[in-house]
Amino acid sequence: MKKHLVVLTGAGMSAESGIKTFRDADGLWEGHDVMQVATPEGFSENPELVLDFYNQRRKQLFEVVPNTAHLALAELEKQFDVSIVTQNVDDLHERAGSTNILHLHGELLKARSTYNASDILEWRTDLVLGDHCEQGYQLRPHIVWFGEEVPMIPRAISICKRADILLIIGTSMQVYPAASLMDYVPSETKLFYIDPKPAIESHQNLIVISKTATEGILTFKEMVL
Repeated sequence: MKKHLVVLTGAGMSAESGIKTFRDADGLWEGHDVMQVATPEGFSENPELVLDFYNQRRKQLFEVVPNTAHLALAELEKQFDVSIVTQNVDDLHERAGSTNILHLHGELLKARSTYNASDILEWRTDLVLGDHCEQGYQLRPHIVWFGEEVPMIPRAISICKRADILLIIGTSMQVYPAASLMDYVPSETKLFYIDPKPAIESHQNLIVISKTATEGILTFKEMVL
């Protein structure tokens, strides 16, 4: 039986593909205050701004490709039972060929009803005012905004509880509830943390690899294969 490798990925995973993170620039995300474009209040105050912001992010997504770290994780499915839990809203893990992915914070290529959060649609074009669900309510990006519940956390916890190896890539592990996931792995689980500026220095069974995602994944493979 293959060992269960659980991978937690964050913005640093996709940074080398050219996808930016607001945390790199004093809370600004592509020139916008995150409170304007990534909160329910921001959407209520200026829905057109928010919809346009995510339309631009969606367009950017079609201009980038998976990097070698994404591809390496897909390749690891040959040796491991791989579960990816990502904080990223892009589809680069899917495009790289990974088959078991849980998106904690939603997906850029989906939209959902403002009336029924479980009414989720595939969405690859611009989303504008007047795009409605079948019940006639405005659609919004299928993104978990600041201040909202993270409905996939229970599933992510369940996955982490079954980890033989936990690999963390490109996330500060400072933002909750995602940051709590490493506390749910079994005590004997081996932990690896890839980040050029690691925010975690000490944890039971932790090995820190202070490299970018594309460099660090090679070091990880050398250690476990």
